[in-house]
Formats: sequence, C-alpha cells, structure tokens
Amino acid sequence: MGVIIVNHEGIPIKSSLDNATSVLYSGLIGQLTEKAKNVVREMDSTNELTFLRVRSRRHEILIAPDREFILIVIQNTAD
Repeated sequence: MGVIIVNHEGIPIKSSLDNATSVLYSGLIGQLTEKAKNVVREMDSTNELTFLRVRSRRHEILIAPDREFILIVIQNTAD
C-alpha cells in the first residue's frame, strides 16, 4: 500500500499515501511505537525496540523506529 517516514514529533515528512491517511497512520503508529518501546524497556532496561510488526487480516504494518525518524511500511496481506 505505501511507505511513510515520520519525524520525532509524529509529523509525516515523506509518504507515498495521501495526506489524510499519512497523518492518521503517523499519529496512531507513533503512539503504538512509544508504548512498545516502554514495554521493552520495562522488561529489560538495557534493551531497545528496533522493529515492530503488526499483522491483521487485511494489512501488515512494519515499523522501524530510529532516534529521529520512524519508518512505516503498510502492505496488504496475501489471501
């Protein structure tokens, strides 16, 4: 479906999707990523979240957080 690059403030700076969809995914994925980072840190304070994969019936979302950016890849799942 598409790729979104989000800055550390949660604002999409590059996207292959329309603006409304990019803003929606950026906000929700940003929140999910922060929560996942906190869970990883609580389990092991020396560890760090490097990749997150979320799969549903229709889509698969691949999330690669970095210090300044988050790379989000959204793809349709194969039937």
